[in-house]
Amino acid sequence: AINIVKGQNNAATGYLQNATTPELKSKLLPVISTALDNVNATKYWSDLIRAYNKIPLVKKLNPNLTEYVTDRAINGLFIMIAKEELKIRKDPMARTSELLKKVFGN
Repeated sequence: AINIVKGQNNAATGYLQNATTPELKSKLLPVISTALDNVNATKYWSDLIRAYNKIPLVKKLNPNLTEYVTDRAINGLFIMIAKEELKIRKDPMARTSELLKKVFGN
């Protein structure tokens, strides 16, 4: 706990990400799968990405659209959490609860 509070700017976010990503992924995958299926988004994705991945020197992408979107959503979530954590650490006005004031007030 002390390492999270006294650690680098995104120590809490890193801990939260490591501790929750597997469960978040398992909860989000079915929801995202349903949403993608409802709009036929997966119809051509895997064939297109497999062809793209054969191009030399490109960053390889996951041909499974549901996994790709889920991973990107989780990544985006933690980017936003990291920004908020940084704000809380640096700006006393961002510490909007008594707990945040107590933990990060020193």
